[in-house]
Amino acid sequence: MSTSDSPATEPSTTPSSSNGTPLLELRNVTKRFGPVQALSRISFDVPPGKVTALAGDNGAGKSVTIKTISGLWPADEGELVWEGNPVRFHGPRDAEAAGITTIYQDLALADNLDIVQNMFLGHEPLERGLLDEAKMETTAKDTLKELSVRTNRSIRQPVASLSGGQRQSVAVAKAVMAKAKLVIMDEPTAALGVSQTRTVLALIKRLASQGVAVMVVSHNLNDVFAVADHVVILYLGNMVAQGPVTDFDPSTVVDYMTTGRSTRTVDHSAVPRSAGQEEG
Repeated sequence: MSTSDSPATEPSTTPSSSNGTPLLELRNVTKRFGPVQALSRISFDVPPGKVTALAGDNGAGKSVTIKTISGLWPADEGELVWEGNPVRFHGPRDAEAAGITTIYQDLALADNLDIVQNMFLGHEPLERGLLDEAKMETTAKDTLKELSVRTNRSIRQPVASLSGGQRQSVAVAKAVMAKAKLVIMDEPTAALGVSQTRTVLALIKRLASQGVAVMVVSHNLNDVFAVADHVVILYLGNMVAQGPVTDFDPSTVVDYMTTGRSTRTVDHSAVPRSAGQEEG
């Protein structure tokens, strides 16, 4: 956990970046819904080309945090700093235009359309007033190849016929094609099998290796330790710990998630190794 002179059991509330200027900074972000304070002075950084895991139990404020970042809800207090400049998004379109793509659990894919059509949905290129199908197919193929996605039979395969892991791959490829600088993934491996989870974790690491910042919201600590470079932990709307993933083990993360504090000494031998980690 990033601390200065504080003991190891006291989490840092001061964001830090070891990679120069952060891509995104949250500075004392507070969000209320009537009398309910969903977030209280949340501060952390998201560096480019790294995976930041946002962890917390149900009701901790994870969804409110990502929806505030993605422009769905404005912060009541505090500010977002994007690429060094304070910003205020007035809706998801503003966030997307800046380079922030959020992939929610439902993935927002149209089952009745094929892979190419989904990847270009709402952004179809035209040639003399007609869809430029050739350009769409070539760009889709190149993007999937760039991400090493080879599990689809055909790029004209209906999305309804894809597995959960393949659908995640299409959603990520769509974000990459839109030149996203930050991809937020909400529970990306929920309800996936072992093989599909391995595929998605490898895809997350590949995104980061290409310089894209990735924020992963997950309850699955195996996934967190497989791909994350940095961990931010929320408890009842407060940020109670953050730091490099090497500063934590599953037990300390669970402590912070469930009680807001931990007095344990980190046991590095208890950190799980997953197939996604070994592939990296």
